[in-house]
Amino acid sequence: QVQLVESGGGLVQAGGSLRLSCAASGSIFRLIVMGWYRQAPGKQRELVASITSGGRADYADSVKGRFTISRDGAKNTWSLQMNSVKPEDTAIYYCNVRGVLDNAWGQGTQVTVSS
Repeated sequence: QVQLVESGGGLVQAGGSLRLSCAASGSIFRLIVMGWYRQAPGKQRELVASITSGGRADYADSVKGRFTISRDGAKNTWSLQMNSVKPEDTAIYYCNVRGVLDNAWGQGTQVTVSS
């Protein structure tokens, strides 16, 4: 069974930077994609960024040019570098990994951006 552990959430001022990390324990059979989602109060959960096993990255339009997703395949970890953060980035962030037989989620970490 795959378990995900997140770290890096917290409070940051607008314009600042934050880095979220996720580590997967247990084997992931035929890993397909890793990603980050977020959910603000009263809003639907949305995909922020994803990266495939081959290294292709995709981003929500709202974060393009500001956020970068990366992975360390050898350690089964991936990160979300958040630069030039805005108050509208405030949300609970969840890491996710999908494989042929797995679809695992982290517990969620709060990111709060002050104006």
